[in-house]
Amino acid sequence: MSFQFIKKLPTPEEIKEEFPLPPGLAQIKRERDAQIREVLTGRDKRFLVIIGPCSADNEDAVCDYVNRLARINDKVKDKLILIPRIYTNKPRTTGEGYKGIVHQPDPEKKPNLLAGLIAMRKMHIRAMVETGLTAADEMLYPENWGYVSDILSYVAIGARSVEDQQHRITVSGFDVAAGMKNPTSGTISVMLNSVYAAQHPHSFIYRGWEVTTQGNDLAHTILRGAANKHGSNIPNYHYEDLNLLLEMYGKMDLKNPACVIDANHSNSGKKFDQQIRITKEVMHSRKLNPDIHRLVKGVMIESYIEEGCQEIGGGVYGKSITDPCLGWEASEKLIYDIAEYE
Repeated sequence: MSFQFIKKLPTPEEIKEEFPLPPGLAQIKRERDAQIREVLTGRDKRFLVIIGPCSADNEDAVCDYVNRLARINDKVKDKLILIPRIYTNKPRTTGEGYKGIVHQPDPEKKPNLLAGLIAMRKMHIRAMVETGLTAADEMLYPENWGYVSDILSYVAIGARSVEDQQHRITVSGFDVAAGMKNPTSGTISVMLNSVYAAQHPHSFIYRGWEVTTQGNDLAHTILRGAANKHGSNIPNYHYEDLNLLLEMYGKMDLKNPACVIDANHSNSGKKFDQQIRITKEVMHSRKLNPDIHRLVKGVMIESYIEEGCQEIGGGVYGKSITDPCLGWEASEKLIYDIAEYE
């Protein structure tokens, strides 16, 4: 029943030294981070589109996808900031199933955490080198931040992690945008308390050190829907939900009130094609209400090369092995439609 210690893993500094950022990428990241900051603080009127596979399970397919995204980015960059989802950690409700490339660089083989940390870093760097786009990832394990702190421009804290104190206070030390999802219960106050915690300074133990943080003023909310006690989905992207969030934001002392709408998960009931309708409704709500327009800074969309999903080992290139995703053609059209709203 006790821990079995397999091997000591390299520190983030050691991994970064072995797999450093190529020249020029640090400046690209600084520029992207600054642009995202300007959007979240209201100084840049562009709209964030955080889009990509449910899980980044295959480096070639993921980088192929991000290259496609980069070609669109050149056409919509005056109105949108495209942030590719390169999600290398996957939360599992029961602990069973594929947990992401950090656990299994090859989904059909046994876990290998050292190889996974390297695969995570190499995939993010390759995507940056080939496209100039810095990515979003989910911070499932707070201690992993150091391995990607020089790479990511956006971090999401998931519905099952957002109530956890270690996640909240670790985000307070991030220097990039961090979206805190509503919990699976949908309780808005829990999400806002998480944002409050992340925006304020803390002292705590991190990777064997006593540390202090200054707070992250770019911590914000992500509405991803909820589930009731019967397991039925409860969407929270509607006009009334956005008004409620706006009202509750107004009752708290929070910097840069901002929200991103996750169009999949419990908002769509994992019906991936509904993400199109949901995104368009959100854009319409922004048009109707100036306050909602200022609050909603972006959308999050699960999309891959092929639509739907497959079992591990299914063999279809660019098709999700976790949640079903929107296919490329529909995704491309949706991005252009979002730009038209702007």
